[in-house]
Amino acid sequence: MARFHDLEVTDIRKTIRDAVVVTLKPANGSAAAFDFTQGQYLTFRREFDGEELRRSYSICAGRDDGILQVGIKRVDGGAFSTWANEQLNVGDTVQAMPPMGSFFADLDPANEKQYLGFAGGSGITPVLSILKTTLAREPNSTFTLVYANKGVNTIMFREELEDLKNIYMGRFNVIHVLETDAQEIDLFTGLVTEDKCGQLFRTGWIDIDTVDTAFICGPEPMMLGIAAALRAHGLTDAQIKFELFASSQPGRARKKAISKDAASGANQATAAITLDGATQTIRMPKDESLLDAALSNNMDAPYACKAGVCSTCRCRVLEGEVDMVANHALEDYEVEKGYVLSCQSYPVTDNVVVDYDQ
Repeated sequence: MARFHDLEVTDIRKTIRDAVVVTLKPANGSAAAFDFTQGQYLTFRREFDGEELRRSYSICAGRDDGILQVGIKRVDGGAFSTWANEQLNVGDTVQAMPPMGSFFADLDPANEKQYLGFAGGSGITPVLSILKTTLAREPNSTFTLVYANKGVNTIMFREELEDLKNIYMGRFNVIHVLETDAQEIDLFTGLVTEDKCGQLFRTGWIDIDTVDTAFICGPEPMMLGIAAALRAHGLTDAQIKFELFASSQPGRARKKAISKDAASGANQATAAITLDGATQTIRMPKDESLLDAALSNNMDAPYACKAGVCSTCRCRVLEGEVDMVANHALEDYEVEKGYVLSCQSYPVTDNVVVDYDQ
């Protein structure tokens, strides 16, 4: 089971006014644990005013860059992102879990594939890692990126993208779509919607018929529109890969308190939870998530977002039935095998058996 490790901050640089690229060096002999795959993310933790916060940020470095880097854009009111942008210094130590996530496609030097990426704002961070690694490791493949931003001054990694165009001339193309800044081509101004994607496909800016795999990372409404356009033009769900760290969908509504008498009966479940090779059996209310029940019983269960979007809290249901109320991270085949997001899963049967180690 993944645990937190110390990382030393070796470099911090601005990519735009309110975003930093942080270079990290694993400490205490943990370098092997941070051998990442392109498109993965790190989950950090830090205490703010006595409360532990966990936040996930995507790795923006390519696998062949020889460094570990994440991009952190400041969010208004965001404690962690504001601290990282304004107070984090070179030489500081931060704590993070090893890389996680399945936002990638397997690479093969013999491939001759056409990849298509869509990124909105800070959604560029994992896509940058993907395209850098793909272009380096598949010399016969090409990559087209559609990158949506409010304006020119909000484009993260603008110089890096221009450098990649020069390095991989003829194999990498980037289309900037700006919401507020006018451009010479009207199609490249505004929002990236399902209709705009259709126009890009129909007018030949993107040869959708040759695309093998598409990657999408950005705000959920944008992602849903892009995915709909891709499906309408022939791509299957297996060819479309998503990454989402924030969801507009609300979490499970908080249920009214249950009296002690009621809690002792039908509203209780017995959960056997395996974590790090040890199994603990607990009694829990059925309106409490598996994750919260584990944490309240002093089990060090892994989690990051608690919103059903990062998959850090994934476990497998071996016996019984649970209700997973939100899922923005697991693939259909994982759900079919019994995997659930424990932060979004609530017991339905009186007895459940779950395993975090599988």
